[in-house]
Amino acid sequence: MRALLAVTASLLAVAAPALAQTPAPSRIFIASDSTAADYAPGRYPQMGWGMMLKCGLAPGVEIVNRARGGRSTRTFIAEGLWDALLKDVRAGDTVLIQFGHNDASVSRPERYAPAATAYRDNLLRMIWETRGKGAFPVLVTPPARRSFDGTRVKADFAEYSQVMRDLVFTTATPMIDLEARSRDWVGQAGVEGSRKYFLHYRPADKVAAFPEGIADDTHFSELGARGVANLVAQELKGLKVPVAEQVLAERPDLTRSRPLGSAACR
Repeated sequence: MRALLAVTASLLAVAAPALAQTPAPSRIFIASDSTAADYAPGRYPQMGWGMMLKCGLAPGVEIVNRARGGRSTRTFIAEGLWDALLKDVRAGDTVLIQFGHNDASVSRPERYAPAATAYRDNLLRMIWETRGKGAFPVLVTPPARRSFDGTRVKADFAEYSQVMRDLVFTTATPMIDLEARSRDWVGQAGVEGSRKYFLHYRPADKVAAFPEGIADDTHFSELGARGVANLVAQELKGLKVPVAEQVLAERPDLTRSRPLGSAACR
């Protein structure tokens, strides 16, 4: 009996280090606004790119989407959303940080965060606190709106995107330049062709979520959310963060030309 117990103890001692070294599943947290947020099925076809990112990643990667509509860096912190996210982050996680749309809302003082001061300071806090948890912060510039000057897509949040680009050099933080990539993407589709990426529906289209129709050049349709998620995945794959290895080389769910009617991956 003693011999059996000794053998069992030896086997457990050998197995314990192996079990301790088993890596936890990869997780990506998203801190952002309505352009990345999750939406209930009743809001379809409105979707945020964070809903679709899973379709470009290996099955074991978990997306924890904390994006919330109407939030800027200022309100995301003030309302405790950042602290709640940080509480759940563990070492090895990736945190995608995308703000700018609402920070630029001068007419909404509760949201407004001047680019060179409050916005920059808030991003710095998010970067350092993420690193303090042993996780990997990734800055994401705000996605472009369907905002044309002739045939050229405007950079409506250029000042905010530039702050992020500067932080890449001063803090050595990886960045996805979603503004630049999405401007090219929307521009390639053209003024009319890009409507399908945003919320443009007439009453005659009989969209249940928008019975009176809608003309929204900021928020995404299903195809828009899939397309922006593809841009994020493509850029993420090239970054020096562990989860980059989990980005799929081929992402057919994110390059669809026809909507599925849901956030499903095939």
